[in-house]
Amino acid sequence: MSKSSMQKFTVKDFQKIFPDDNACLEYIRQQKYPERIDCPQCKKNALFHKITERKSYACDYCGYQIAPMAGTIFEKSSTQLTLWFYVIYLMAQTRGGISAKQIERETGVTYKTAWRMCKEIRHCLSENHSPFDGDVELDESYFGGISKGKRGRGADNKIPVFGIAQRDGKVKVTVVPNVRRPSIMPIVENYVLEGTRVYTDEMRTYNILPSMGYKHSNVPHALKIYVIGNTHTNTIEGFWSNVKNGIRGVYHYVSPRYLQSYLNEYSFRYNHRKDTNPMFWSFLRRSVFHRAS
Repeated sequence: MSKSSMQKFTVKDFQKIFPDDNACLEYIRQQKYPERIDCPQCKKNALFHKITERKSYACDYCGYQIAPMAGTIFEKSSTQLTLWFYVIYLMAQTRGGISAKQIERETGVTYKTAWRMCKEIRHCLSENHSPFDGDVELDESYFGGISKGKRGRGADNKIPVFGIAQRDGKVKVTVVPNVRRPSIMPIVENYVLEGTRVYTDEMRTYNILPSMGYKHSNVPHALKIYVIGNTHTNTIEGFWSNVKNGIRGVYHYVSPRYLQSYLNEYSFRYNHRKDTNPMFWSFLRRSVFHRAS
């Protein structure tokens, strides 16, 4: 399905479903627990009722309490759940990301709080992938601030990133120490099925691919040739362009320490672009099942 098939989810929809912290807490409880659970204390299959003025639920038989926020990014936060959920909504609604400064303006929290919330939400967006097959593109790119001198491969003060893209499918991008074989090829082996047709540029690192069991085709970018029939890396190149434009336009600069989490955010949006459910629900569900970083 196309991007246009994704259902709309407006701020009015959000406010209707999550008017207060109790509604947010009940959502977390429903995601983590069935309606009835076997109580760890009395061993009875019981309903758990919300305890007034507390963020926990008690067994109807013995009073044993469960805390749905335990083990989530919300657990030790003093920030209201409605604000957490709204920040998740804002991050999910944009294609290019949203800055902590904008979150500060939208919600009224401090910049420090906004930055931490965004960091924790991004932390939740890391995904494990089934091995890629079909037509797969491999490519490296470089991220970092503007600096004089050589650009691209071999540039100073740049962070190398390696990407795998399945055509009309998903991407996997990883910050790497360099683009030599010992850094790149273990990632390929882990995420690309043997026998897959892979497309690359002419970087010598990729010459080993046929001996690893892959069907390898490359295109000589150095000669200003970018497409030869079905041989190209336009899919992953398009992804790099979107990420760099987003970072440049929204964040301006990303610290090397946190670059992977930003890449996870952009990858998650890309990988779920064909979902029919609103992106907000995908973001929110990930937040419920991931611990704080």
